[in-house]
Amino acid sequence: MSDEFSYFSDQYAQALQAFTTIQNQASTLMLMGNNEDLRKFLEQFIAMAVQTKAAAEDKGEANFAEWFGELVTKAETLLQAVPHR
Repeated sequence: MSDEFSYFSDQYAQALQAFTTIQNQASTLMLMGNNEDLRKFLEQFIAMAVQTKAAAEDKGEANFAEWFGELVTKAETLLQAVPHR
């Protein structure tokens, strides 16, 4: 197993866990009126995932690039569902 594969594997596992946590807490945060906090979490997550996707593309890790792209799409969809206050 290459160092790059290990790195992207670890990054993906962490990103997937972070996104799952954000998803699971989204409705609670919105009910509590913390829409802006949720938006900030999602925007930070998207920035990280976009950066890691680009790094995976640069290193020729197409599968990881695709998987990070899917996380970005899911996070952007969730972000669009968060009302502005």
